[in-house]
Amino acid sequence: MAEQQEKNTPRDFRRRHRGRMAQIPIYLGKMLRMFLYQNDWKVLPMAALISGMLGMVLRGRMFVTMEGTLMGAFAIACVCIWNGCFNAIQVICRERDVIKREHRAGMHISSYVAAHMLYQAFICIAQTVITVYVTQMTGVNYNSKGVVTNVFIIEFCVTVFLITYAADLMALWLSALCRSTTTAMTVMPFILIFQLIFSGGMFSLPAWAEPLSALTISASGMDVISAQADRNNRPSNTVANLIDRMEDSEISGEVTLGQVLDLVVDEDMRAQKVAGDATVGDIADLAAESPGVQKILNTSYPYTIRLGDLIDIAGKKNVKDMLEKKAAEAGYSPDYERTALNIIGYWFRLLGFIIVFAVLTVITLEFIDKDKR
Repeated sequence: MAEQQEKNTPRDFRRRHRGRMAQIPIYLGKMLRMFLYQNDWKVLPMAALISGMLGMVLRGRMFVTMEGTLMGAFAIACVCIWNGCFNAIQVICRERDVIKREHRAGMHISSYVAAHMLYQAFICIAQTVITVYVTQMTGVNYNSKGVVTNVFIIEFCVTVFLITYAADLMALWLSALCRSTTTAMTVMPFILIFQLIFSGGMFSLPAWAEPLSALTISASGMDVISAQADRNNRPSNTVANLIDRMEDSEISGEVTLGQVLDLVVDEDMRAQKVAGDATVGDIADLAAESPGVQKILNTSYPYTIRLGDLIDIAGKKNVKDMLEKKAAEAGYSPDYERTALNIIGYWFRLLGFIIVFAVLTVITLEFIDKDKR
């Protein structure tokens, strides 16, 4: 019976559908045709539009200050995840019936998923080039020197691609799980919210939620972008901006002449000789023992002074530089250390997400024949 079915099966069908490797270009060609004729290409101009808005917001902030760099890393990771999810969230569930029919006719799930991975990699590479180019054209000043390849723009493109591709394959797996495109589009916002909230970069997580950060693509994406942008060594402008807003604030209170003298007369001044072996400190101590002088020293005087005047005494620039340095030291994080080992480690973590989601997609679709939906 089996031999009779083999004879009745067209030779071209048997030739094209037996080998796993032979099936990959067949499905890849199908996806490329869908890209051209079913408007799948629209994800590229959408990526350009989003990147343009992103660049206009980040210019003058990204790669300039610690806060601006962290905000930029979060925003870029969000855009990459958004692009990746929209690339693939509907591609499997919209042709679920076709997949079941072709699988029963001899289609290998691994070949089908491999074709999708190649196709989605092509889309993600195009989006990466668009994102980096458009943000640069809209004013984001990328560093000229990298750590791993010595060319920053290449390293940054690798990072943007890996984040986008990892989110893409996550969406591909979700598409394999969902019954329909409606279900997939309903689930996707919850996945995006999970990725953004539990990234741990912009929002402080409670202790019980911190382990969830390791399950998000966004956390690794933010960390590697922050490390590449050298976030730890950027100046912090939060304290300086606060000083600018508080310069006109007034400080009021009471002070005694003795307190003022204690601040002004330091040890070097007290050691200066005035007459013979007598020093300024000796004369001050003798004067302090006099009841009349003691009364004057203990008399309180009200005062009102602007904070800006106090800052001007020490020098506004000196105060700002000192506070920015202290704030930057307090904001240091080993996760953002700009080293080749650190950056490559994050790249491998993103590759891990890609592999896991690819395997999960194959496993999920292997049971598609048992799906009664």
